Amino acid sequence: MELKAARTELKAKPKAITIEKIEKELEKEGQKIFYFDRENSHKDLMEMVEYFEKKGYGVYFREIRFGLNENDYLYEVHILS
Repeated sequence: MELKAARTELKAKPKAITIEKIEKELEKEGQKIFYFDRENSHKDLMEMVEYFEKKGYGVYFREIRFGLNENDYLYEVHILS
């Protein structure tokens, strides 16, 4: 599964990140906070949450709004071992 990481600039395109890469980072650090772009479907993000929960991780998912515009949001996912 491939997801889009949060943009670092408003006009930039989001970079893709795979579940395998996320898993490797978790193996190194044990826990990590990831930020995902609003272009990801909610369904795909929930599938990722379920994937890591089945592997025994604690996963906290939330939507973060950073402006008044309807499209000013991103997703935060905190994964703990």
